[in-house]
This record gives sequence, C-alpha cells and structure tokens, in this order.
Amino acid sequence: MLTHSPYEPLHANTLANRLGGLPEMTERIGPATQWRVCEIGDGNLNLVFIVEGATGSVVVKQALPYARVVGESWPMSLDRSFFEHEALLRLGRRDPGRLPQLYYFDRHQAIQVMEHLRPHIILRKGLMAGDRFPLMGEQLGRYLARTLFRGSDWAMNTAQRKADLALFAGNVELCGITEDLFFTDPFHDCARNSHSPALDRTVATIRADRDLKLAALELKARFCGSAQTLLHGDLHTGSIMACADDTRVIDAEFATYGPMGFDIGSLLANLWMAVFAQPGLRPDNEEARAYRLWILDTAETIWNIFVEEFTRLWRCERNGILGGRELFEDQADAVGSELALNSMIDGIWRDAVGFAGIEMHRRILGLAHIPEFETITDEALRACCEHRALRAGRVLAVERGRFAAIGQVRTLIARLEGDL
Repeated sequence: MLTHSPYEPLHANTLANRLGGLPEMTERIGPATQWRVCEIGDGNLNLVFIVEGATGSVVVKQALPYARVVGESWPMSLDRSFFEHEALLRLGRRDPGRLPQLYYFDRHQAIQVMEHLRPHIILRKGLMAGDRFPLMGEQLGRYLARTLFRGSDWAMNTAQRKADLALFAGNVELCGITEDLFFTDPFHDCARNSHSPALDRTVATIRADRDLKLAALELKARFCGSAQTLLHGDLHTGSIMACADDTRVIDAEFATYGPMGFDIGSLLANLWMAVFAQPGLRPDNEEARAYRLWILDTAETIWNIFVEEFTRLWRCERNGILGGRELFEDQADAVGSELALNSMIDGIWRDAVGFAGIEMHRRILGLAHIPEFETITDEALRACCEHRALRAGRVLAVERGRFAAIGQVRTLIARLEGDL
C-alpha cells in the first residue's frame, strides 16, 4: 500500500504503476493498463495529473516537499495536503456541488484523487480569452455566503467550532506564507519580490507610502486576529473552474480561520485586475469595452448575491454560538436582529475592500504574479495596466471606509480606466 512506502513524487510514466491497484481509481476509470496520464500542474505548489481510462477520468493531485514556484530551496511540509483535504470536505458540505468530489486521500504520500471537471476551464484563462460565464456570479455569491456563514459562530455549536479552530490552527506554514507574501513583502525590498522594471519609480513611491503601509499592517492584524470562519484562504480566479452553467472551487490548501471579508476581497480583486489587464490582452474596441463591463457586472453580482444569501442564512440558520435569538427574535425585536445583520455585512464589506486593495499590490509586486499582466508583451503597456491597478489598490486599502457600496468601487475603476 502507498501509505507504507517512503514518500515519492509521482511522474506521468510511473503513476499507473503506483495507483493502479486502487479501487477508487479502477472502479471509475478502468484498468491501469489502459490509462493515459498527462501532467497539467501550472500552479505554485503541487503536481496535478489528468488520468483518463477506458470508462472515465479523474484528477490526481500531489503535494511536493517544496514550493514548486521557487524550487527545492524553499522546503515545505506535506501536511498542507491534509489541511486541503479537510477543508474541501467541510466547504463541500456547506455548499454541496460547488467543489469537486473527493474519491481518495493518502496523507503520507500527500495524494488526492478527485473529480475531473469537464468541460470546465480555469476561470483566469477564460477571462484572459474573453469568455463569459452567465451563472458564475450567482453561484460564487452563494458559495461565499454559505461557506463563510456555515463555518462561523453564527451557525456552529461550541464543540464543532472549537474542534475545527484547533485543527486548522495547525496549518501554520501556509498561513505564515499568506501573512508574509500578502501583507508584508510587497511593501519593502524583499528578495522574493519581483516587478516590471518599468514600475521602479512606482515601487519606490509605494515603499515610502506610510499610509499604505499602515493600512497593510492594520489589515494583517485583522487577518491574524479575527477567526470569524473557515476560509478557503486563496480564492482567486486561478482556483476557480467554470463553464457555461457551472462553477467550481478548487485548491484549498491555504485554508485557515480568518475574517469573512478575506475570501471575498481576494476574489473581487482578481476580477478587478482582470479588468485592468484587458487593454493589454486585446484591441481596445467596443467589444473589449463590453467585456470589461461584463466583468464589473459579475463582481457586483457576486457581492449582491452574497448579501442576499447571507441575509437568508442569518434569518433561517442562525443557531450557533452567536445565534442571539434570545436577544431579538424571542423578544419580538426583529428590528434589533436586522440592525445586527446590517452591522455584520457592513464590517465584512469594509474588510473585503481593504483586502482587495492589498491583493492588487501583492499580485503585481510580490512573489506570485498573475498571467493577465505577465503575458502582456509590450512592457510599457503592461506597466500602464499594472499602474492603474496599483492606484486602485491603494485607494481601496487606505480609504476602504469611504466605499459604502460596490458601485462606488466600480466608479473608481471606470474612472481609472478612462470612463468605461
């Protein structure tokens, strides 16, 4: 059995021999002698394979004992595979059908076998290609509301909540990566950083920007000190797969307890950066303008559906540690309950705006960049797109309190984009 063997990375030409005896594989895709294996991993951390057989296909994911984006000079624990598996199970129960089905897990070998999503594509690639996904906004808005609410004190009892909080407190390595790469590295001269040389003057200004650095520190304190719910922890357009009628969330190895606005802000920031990147990816004509507006519409839909679904859950499923029905509903005080709800949503929104601003900085100035900008071959045009995103990011982080509604963020982006 795999679990009694020393850890060994999978390879396309050895995978069938190593996994061919697993019924979780053969019962779904047929005998190993007929498997076709293709390595597709293009992320920062893991090996990912599509395995096709006579009767179907699956995805096999394996963690490496180092950060793939850097190499063996950055060793990492394989435990991140365990935390990802545990997070996917919980998030999947909280919004059934929005995550891939899990078929097999070997903790020692850090291997997961899961559903092969077809005809889905990575959302980031779809946005770069100009594809539209009509149901994505509604589905992701509900996903965020359901997973964030149902993983919180508003919905969980004390025993469940404390057990999960203790479990995911163990994901210290990846949580530490978020704390450094997200909130600290982009704002000083860190060896892990990189940026376009055309941004040198902008970067110098950012590193001297005391107000921005104070905002980054405040938001880092919020991330570290507010264990509101179980987060996906790395929710961006590269960890979402979509097709015309379905949207799925993948890659939850950064799962941790934190503020609800973090997942929301991370996702919205990546959509807004996709808008800023569009002029560098295709001719700037009416069709391109309409597509940028569609991305902005989708971001608004995500937030508006989140609020709608979160409100429904608040009214129907608020039975956890912080239920508070004794204080309001049981005393016929519906107004008090709604005031508490509105205060909660306002706080989530402020956090989301701030985290979005920081995400824009770290994706341009830090270690893990995004291909929307990286694939723009004209250096001057790329720098122009990135500069506009950084300007937006600063306003969102530093002045997050002045954005009362997502439409105001849209107005900011439209102004920076030359009135879309």
